[in-house]
Amino acid sequence: MDKYKKVYLRKGKEQSLDRFHPWVFSGAIAHVDDGVDEGEVVNVFSSDGRFIAVGHYQIGSISVRVLSFDDCDIDSKFWSASLKCALEMRIALGLADSSAGDTYRLVHGEGDFLPGLVIDVYGKTAVMQAHSVGMHMMRNDIARELMAVMGGRIDNIYYKSETTLPFKAELGQEDGFICGGSADNVAVENGLKFYVDWLKGQKTGFFIDQRDNRSLLEHYSAGRNVLNMFCYTGGFSVYAMRGGAASVHSVDSSAKAIELTEKNVELNFPSHERHAAYCEDAFKYLDKVADKYNLIILDPPAFAKHRGALHNALKGYTRLNAKALEKIQPGGILFTFSCSQVVTKDNFRNAVFTAATVARRKVRILHQLHQPADHPINIYHPEGEYLKGLVLYVE
Repeated sequence: MDKYKKVYLRKGKEQSLDRFHPWVFSGAIAHVDDGVDEGEVVNVFSSDGRFIAVGHYQIGSISVRVLSFDDCDIDSKFWSASLKCALEMRIALGLADSSAGDTYRLVHGEGDFLPGLVIDVYGKTAVMQAHSVGMHMMRNDIARELMAVMGGRIDNIYYKSETTLPFKAELGQEDGFICGGSADNVAVENGLKFYVDWLKGQKTGFFIDQRDNRSLLEHYSAGRNVLNMFCYTGGFSVYAMRGGAASVHSVDSSAKAIELTEKNVELNFPSHERHAAYCEDAFKYLDKVADKYNLIILDPPAFAKHRGALHNALKGYTRLNAKALEKIQPGGILFTFSCSQVVTKDNFRNAVFTAATVARRKVRILHQLHQPADHPINIYHPEGEYLKGLVLYVE
């Protein structure tokens, strides 16, 4: 218990931690031992000296991210046990060691009781991302245990945290391979192949969290004219084509995203004629198109990164969905999503409800969508439920 410096809470501020919520907010702290560095492992105590948790200390509104509620050492045995637990769950889900694909999330931060750490697996390469200084400091220890735990499933670990670490920490972080090094960046998901841009792409290079929703879209695609807005790497577009869509149009404001979408379509459907891609602003594109689509996907980037942006984000979701609902053909199906963590399911549903009212269309909800099982939600951390989606039938 004396191995780590101590953080003491104000009286009565231990209640959320006693319910196993994994964050200690700065306002709950009464005293921190002298000389605690950002990223250091600390022990957390109640005001009366009772041990509560051990975690990473960080400057900011979330001051401690809890790694364990047991009094334990954060060492190689801890990382090995935590990573084994994460892998065992992915094996149980049928994702690791699957003949249908080699792409899955191995570690999902708080959802795997490792706040601040994300690890995605693409074939023989694991992409590791730190969202806290503590995880960054321990990256080499984690990588060493990851190689051992994966037991030959991976040959490479690429560290990609340049854009996710707090800039005020001034860590001078550069992305690069911690282990191995490979130019092979083709991953397989449900039998489809995708180029993964872990060097410069968003997140770890691919949106694994839409895997199940892409499969559902494939089910609805046969014979339809599909519009994939905010297409990024074209995941929904490729699934729609395999589902037998009559035509698929992919739209993104990023020229790099359009280039990668076209490469992914060509990788799976060489010399295709059903697909076209357009580098254009989503709102401008929707303004000018006629009602030629009967299946539309709206999967925009997060409109709200923090709670202060919530009001404007909801207005944005309403405006975007209203435009799509105005343009979609009668009998059309709309897949619409929000990945903004501060936007709740009810927030998003109300925004889409308002959009339907504005568009004056008869709308029915067919499915309510969320993140897949390899992006688990810690039951004590409901904030981990970030991906919301609806599938709508529009008359």
